[in-house]
Amino acid sequence: MLQIDLYTEITCPWCIIGHHRLDKVLAERFPELDVDIRQHPVLLLPDAPAEGLYIPDLLLKRYGVTNPKASFARPEAEARASGLDLDLSRQPWTYRTQAAHGLILAAQARGTQHKLAVAITDAHFLEAKNISDADVLADIVVAHGFEREEARAIALDPVQHRRVEQEAARSMAGGISSVPHFVFGGRIAINGGRSEDEIETAIREAASIMPAA
Repeated sequence: MLQIDLYTEITCPWCIIGHHRLDKVLAERFPELDVDIRQHPVLLLPDAPAEGLYIPDLLLKRYGVTNPKASFARPEAEARASGLDLDLSRQPWTYRTQAAHGLILAAQARGTQHKLAVAITDAHFLEAKNISDADVLADIVVAHGFEREEARAIALDPVQHRRVEQEAARSMAGGISSVPHFVFGGRIAINGGRSEDEIETAIREAASIMPAA
């Protein structure tokens, strides 16, 4: 089995592209490969207010961007090239992600972690959901091994939020500075908006040095 460690932030456009490309490459080019995808949190805006941040204002204040649509063009084009219909103007807000990451961490024991991470990320970008809201999260995660009230309790639990923050700090201390960040087989690392071919090459290299079963 090939272990794939995936470091992402739910509200990062390149991370939804990374999720999509990884799943696409695995399904189309490695249909027989047994993989264990483990999700690790990265927090890009850990202090975002509960009501969220309006992305055009954030881009203007932080980067001086006056035309958000122009800045969206490259990731949207990259997404379309891989068959993902991504319109970043569909979701004008970005939110705190500690609650969502807490549920994703909890899903590891249930074997649904990667699918849940994809579902929450898709809900944010493709359905413009507020993924910091416990009820919104509960609606998503009931299909991934959780009872609704259990999911709400995890999403609202400050202990879980601190766990996420500690995990994210460990990721940063380990040198994770950009997302998505992939580590295949514990040895082959690539990061950023990598192409399907680059992901395939990394998987092949990692699979070639896997110990024999």
